[in-house]
Amino acid sequence: MLETNVLKQRLVAQAKAEGFVACKICRPWDVPEVPDRLQAFLDAGYHGQMSWMAERVSWRGNPAALWPEARSVIMLAESYTPDQNPMDVVGQVDRAAISVYARGKDYHDLVKKRLKRLARWLIAETSNETAVKVFVDTAPVPEKALGQAAGLGWQGKHTNLVSRDLGNWIFLGSVFTTLELPDDPGEPDHCGSCSSCLSACPTDAFSAPYQLDARRCISYLTIEHKGPIQSDLREKLGNRIYGCDDCLAACPWNKFAVAASDIRYAARDGMIAPPLAELAILDDTAFREKFSGSPIKRIGRDRFVRNVLYAIGNSGDQKLRTVAHGLTTDPDPTVAEAAKWAALRLV
Repeated sequence: MLETNVLKQRLVAQAKAEGFVACKICRPWDVPEVPDRLQAFLDAGYHGQMSWMAERVSWRGNPAALWPEARSVIMLAESYTPDQNPMDVVGQVDRAAISVYARGKDYHDLVKKRLKRLARWLIAETSNETAVKVFVDTAPVPEKALGQAAGLGWQGKHTNLVSRDLGNWIFLGSVFTTLELPDDPGEPDHCGSCSSCLSACPTDAFSAPYQLDARRCISYLTIEHKGPIQSDLREKLGNRIYGCDDCLAACPWNKFAVAASDIRYAARDGMIAPPLAELAILDDTAFREKFSGSPIKRIGRDRFVRNVLYAIGNSGDQKLRTVAHGLTTDPDPTVAEAAKWAALRLV
């Protein structure tokens, strides 16, 4: 087997050949602060309906417990930087604002395939003398904390990972391995006195710097929250129907962002500012067809149309009242209630 320093150099080169923009290494036990932070988040109830966050806390708070045999965590970053300002659509009241990451191919599929190829390469390079596990946002892994421990960046005041070289438009993936590779120094915080991300939040979801109350976060509300959204928050959604990019777009470190590493992250046809009127009338079959291969598909037609109706209610566009009224008898009670709310606001 190759000497570990040489192997690491080859690993970084191979990761970049696969399309990752950065590759760094830490130990599974390099995030001792995570358990207390996670417990405080849960104790405050900030996770809302995301009950899965309270499950397997021992793993989610301690990567070393997730797979005790692991000796190194290879942290990978992949860029999805948009080629236009994602905030441009927010002022277009009859159009839908969809989070940048959801406009193209589902990143889970793309990143995981790259991770698996890199893992197979590592196994071959070590003559099958290492075991590996790959993760991309699908297991109780504190990827942002591990990313900071490995030196990819730091968790900014908006709680997302920020890089001095890449900005914050990045996906993270990890390869756990039983191989002990040379690790990298962690990245210190470079937010300084900046609070751009905090003041950009439409719903004041940050209870303090570095503390996110998911129950007020538009990404949580439009994706994870089931049932009706409380009235005072509906108004603050504006025309955001899936996710929110406001805090990410506000980060000044994005001046160093690099272009998306895969053309499949680019927005598909009809995903930048689609008309609300067209989205509202999608039935289940049309919804599944339109969002096949997209992360949007996982929330289902009913929750999606609920979000669209809130945007219609916020639009002030009288021409959309007919669309809303047509859904007041929808079989899904949450959709029907959202339609009535929207129609009343457009009287």
